[in-house]
Amino acid sequence: MSLLRNIFAFDDSHPLLFTQIDFWVFFLFVYALFALIVSFREKQSGTPMGRARRLWRNGYLFAVSLLFYYKTSGLFVLLLLVSTLLGYILGILFDRWAAHVDSGTPHWQRRRKALMIAGVTANLGMLCYFKYAYFFTDIVNTIASTHYSIATVILLPVGISFFTFQNISYIVDVYKGKVRHVDNVLDFGFYTSFFPQLVAGPIIRADQFVPQLYKPWFLSRRQFGIAVFWIMNGLVKKIVLSDFLALSFADRVFDNPSLYTAFENFSALLVYSLQVYADFSGYTDIAIGVAMLMGFYLPVNFRSPYKATNAAGFWKRWHISLSNWLKDYLYIPLGGNRNASWGTFLILGIMMLVVALMAHTAWVWWTMAAVAALLTAWYFLLPRRRKNLTTNINNFDTMLLGGLWHGASFNFITWGALNGAGILFYKWWKTLGPAVRIVTVWVLFAIAQLAHHLWPLPLFSMAAFALTVIAIAITLLNICPLLNRPNSQFSILNSQLTKVWNVLLTFLFISFTRLFFRSGSNLDPATANEVAWNTATQMVNSIGSTWNLAQIPTIVSHYSTVFWLFALGMAVHWLPERFKRRYRLWFASMPLWAMVLVVTAIVLVVMQFVSADLQPFIYFQF
Repeated sequence: MSLLRNIFAFDDSHPLLFTQIDFWVFFLFVYALFALIVSFREKQSGTPMGRARRLWRNGYLFAVSLLFYYKTSGLFVLLLLVSTLLGYILGILFDRWAAHVDSGTPHWQRRRKALMIAGVTANLGMLCYFKYAYFFTDIVNTIASTHYSIATVILLPVGISFFTFQNISYIVDVYKGKVRHVDNVLDFGFYTSFFPQLVAGPIIRADQFVPQLYKPWFLSRRQFGIAVFWIMNGLVKKIVLSDFLALSFADRVFDNPSLYTAFENFSALLVYSLQVYADFSGYTDIAIGVAMLMGFYLPVNFRSPYKATNAAGFWKRWHISLSNWLKDYLYIPLGGNRNASWGTFLILGIMMLVVALMAHTAWVWWTMAAVAALLTAWYFLLPRRRKNLTTNINNFDTMLLGGLWHGASFNFITWGALNGAGILFYKWWKTLGPAVRIVTVWVLFAIAQLAHHLWPLPLFSMAAFALTVIAIAITLLNICPLLNRPNSQFSILNSQLTKVWNVLLTFLFISFTRLFFRSGSNLDPATANEVAWNTATQMVNSIGSTWNLAQIPTIVSHYSTVFWLFALGMAVHWLPERFKRRYRLWFASMPLWAMVLVVTAIVLVVMQFVSADLQPFIYFQF
């Protein structure tokens, strides 16, 4: 009885994680029974898996997924069931009512649209209550000087953002006729709750995964090797890189930034960028490998994001399933690159108004008013550039709400806004010629130097130094091609240096925005805004203060393992994709005995880095 109690009881201090031996024991038993189900043949006919056996397989994985989610989130599994049942019923109704629309009764289309809106609203309402109740209450209290409070502590169900977004995409796609509804509740339940990706993505779309529900299980020898590779790769990323970098360095600095030097604060930003990538992509790698062993294929969620040469390119490589979801279900409905919608200006206006009301400072009010006046003037006085304006606002709105999706605090909105600004700046920058780029960057340099001279604040000091380096580099990289013939060796070298510079500059920009991302993570929603902003302020003040260069060798020596791991992790990340694919296939093609030896060696190395403290995946909180 005690064994059964341990298996089926929920313990919030020991959730079922990919990095725990408990999960792999769980998966071993799950996979053993799964193998029996998919390998079973009817004794008389010997036919391959038909509808009945497919339902056995999908129903079994649905039940296992519910058990897995219960072991990570307890009774919040009921929310998953409610969301699943809602999506299943709506999908059936959409397709049934579509027949009435086709027969020439237009009011049925209005009913379908109303039902779609109700389904999306129900999912968003559930998400907003559990994720944003404290945030919205804090906004109301600050603006209205009230003292409303949340009577009970609202816990955030693990992965709620992922499965609600997944259900929303299904509801909208069936409504639009992009995919047919799933007609069996066991099949649909399996689609919404598939345990490898349930709690931290990737977000799987109906058109990507539903067709796989009806395919028989198949796993070739090479696919087995690739699956094992992804699992090992994910464990190394998570435990060797992410957890070690966090516990040994990044967490210490972010917890008490004022106790560390400017160089340590700056290094913590860079280290955290690798940490969060290794953590999230590590989870995705394990999820892809586990799913592949069961014959299912999850979408690619990362494509070496720190190889991006600009902020826009970064978001085509980072958390790809979320970026695509936001593009298809937010950016395009807002108007995309075609026009504006009512939401285009409403979202931006509400965000600006809330920020102004929350700030309680005159300069924020004047800044928001100036931005609003500038956008209004652009819209009415430059009709030929109106489309460009609305496209940029749609882009910016998408990044703002993408930031809010990650967390209920203004730090996440600031992070989203910075990424949005980076994308818009790149779109404008690439339209400029070399001469205009050089003039622009030196004008920005002069403004930063003047600001630093008038107001010697750490932020302006940091901006002045950064723009000094950027101005010199941009000038050299844009002048040199003008002095040499096209396709000459020097021109080719300059092109390669430009790419390296753009990759490094993008990495530094993304790392700086992560200051606001990391400082807002893992906080009590009731205090998140204040604590996160204080952390960010302290780090900016430290990085923008005077650097003691003589201390750097001692710091690097003290944290030598951290810096070596960081350098190794970035070097592997920047390897050519063809080379990475080559060693994946090499591993997958090994003889089984050799693969066992390599896996054993990897596991032994990973075990040396396992910490005593439980380190949940960062994106569990989203």
